[in-house]
Amino acid sequence: MDIVLVEPQIPQNTGSIARTCAATDTPLHLVGPLGFDLSEKAVRRAGLDYWPYVKLSRHGTWENYIETQKPRKVWLFSKFGERVYHTADFDPRDALVFGSETKGLGEAFLSRFSSEQILKIPIVTDHVRSLNLSNAVSIALYEARRQLKLDM
Repeated sequence: MDIVLVEPQIPQNTGSIARTCAATDTPLHLVGPLGFDLSEKAVRRAGLDYWPYVKLSRHGTWENYIETQKPRKVWLFSKFGERVYHTADFDPRDALVFGSETKGLGEAFLSRFSSEQILKIPIVTDHVRSLNLSNAVSIALYEARRQLKLDM
């Protein structure tokens, strides 16, 4: 299973997601331009001591990710999804895809996929417009792992 972040903007979120990926031995793929520096010096300065354990890949474009990784199925997470995340039938060869903190995946990107592939994590109040990206990734990844009976 892959975690895929499309154009992430906030380094602390990506760092938190990277920690979750390191803890679960899940590959992390960063697609497109990033809103921060990922150099060794920047990572060291941020104190990311788990960084060597992250299976990290960079992809210039979404098409490059698909071409090189060839996921079985792509699951997109968006507040605009109609299907609740826990109804998906996850497979170890799937990609869990998340957009940037400021723009999400965007309508143009989402329109290329079936509505069945666009999942939402319900928010039960109108006071909060979205979840923190790292929290959303954790919810999705651990649900997929639960379904697949992957022992921790």
